[in-house]
Amino acid sequence: MSAEIRASRDVIVRTERWGEAMAFYGEVLGLAMTPAGDALARFETGAFALYVERGSAHGPVFEFLVDDVAATRDRLLAAGCTLVEEDASVPRCYLRDPFGLIFNLGRASA
Repeated sequence: MSAEIRASRDVIVRTERWGEAMAFYGEVLGLAMTPAGDALARFETGAFALYVERGSAHGPVFEFLVDDVAATRDRLLAAGCTLVEEDASVPRCYLRDPFGLIFNLGRASA
């Protein structure tokens, strides 16, 4: 039996063009923004929450939630995914599936 994986409403976009991104999503699109730290902002779209993070771009990232990040990461790596980035202190990791989709694998809330 495989572990349950479920999607969150979160989509993450990372960019080095932080100020331009804040202006585009907040002023041009008119999305409501909530600061989430010095390098992260949340924009509410209705259908999903768009997080804009300061840093090196790697395309839009969807989020999947699991009970055990490490075990699920290992299972997905064995199935052909590649590790893009990892932060065990959160815990979370970004994976690229065999078809090019990058997603964040995060821990589900209890």
